[in-house]
Amino acid sequence: MPKFNLSAQANLSEPWRSRILSTFGTANFKVMRMSADAYPEETHEFAEGLLVIDGQMNLSVAGEAVAVSSGELYVVPQGVPHSVLPDSHGILVVLDDQAG
Repeated sequence: MPKFNLSAQANLSEPWRSRILSTFGTANFKVMRMSADAYPEETHEFAEGLLVIDGQMNLSVAGEAVAVSSGELYVVPQGVPHSVLPDSHGILVVLDDQAG
C-alpha cells in the first residue's frame, strides 16, 4: 500500500471534486478540497463518513446545522438528506460504499 500525503492529493484544480485514493472491499477512501461555496443537497443509499483533515465543514443534515472541525468525523446515516453550507474550507476525506 502506498503512502499518501492527503494535503498534496487534495490540491485539486476543482473544489468538491473527489479523488479516490484507495478502496477497501467495496468502500472508497476519497480526498477533496472544500471551498467556501455551498454544495447541493444529496442523499445516498449508504452511510457516508466525512473526516475533516484541515479546516471546517459546515453541513446541513436533515435541516439541522452541523459544524465539523479539523480532526473530527461526522457520519451521515443512509438515506438522510445533507448539504454543505457556505464558508466551508480545507481538506476533506470521504468514506463511502461504491456498492451502495
